[in-house]
Amino acid sequence: MIRVVVVDDEEMIRSAIVALLALEEDLEVVGEAGNGADGLDLVRTHAPDVVLLDLEMPPTDGIEVATQIDGLARSVLMTRHARPGVLRRAMAAGIAGFVPKSSPVSALAQVIREVAAGRRYVDSEVAAAALNAEASPLSDRELDALRLTRRHLSVAEIAGTLHLAEGTVRNYLSSAMTKTDTSSRYEAAEHAYEHGWI
Repeated sequence: MIRVVVVDDEEMIRSAIVALLALEEDLEVVGEAGNGADGLDLVRTHAPDVVLLDLEMPPTDGIEVATQIDGLARSVLMTRHARPGVLRRAMAAGIAGFVPKSSPVSALAQVIREVAAGRRYVDSEVAAAALNAEASPLSDRELDALRLTRRHLSVAEIAGTLHLAEGTVRNYLSSAMTKTDTSSRYEAAEHAYEHGWI
């Protein structure tokens, strides 16, 4: 039996995934959570084989949660935003599976089996988009600052989240604006998002 925890902040989607996975004879959902902190607690309590994580959850995203889960269980990231930059970030974080939320549940169940068996899975359309994507001219820290800008965090909040000085964050944002030829940090963040870098 493959033990699974499902973490998604959208209750209807989470409940549907749990109900449909319960129909699979070899899968057992041992817990479900609406945010990453509760999901991490469930992982520590129930020791699942695989954790399904939504990408966009408050207060942190699924990739950040996966880095905390690493070593305790294998992670599969589910997202509506299957962008090349997100895929690269997920793979760097050690996520074993990457699937769009538009995937049928039967395909998701198969991904869980593959990941539980020690293999990795990346949706073929997402992989193709990543291979064809334009390379980002932005540094990792510039991308981090823009990612948090898209969440509408202030410079002070970005600095606190990244453990940097506010002036350093302003420098990263200014550099990103120059490299993307935009006039505000919000435009730079949107430009990076549209190009699949974040």
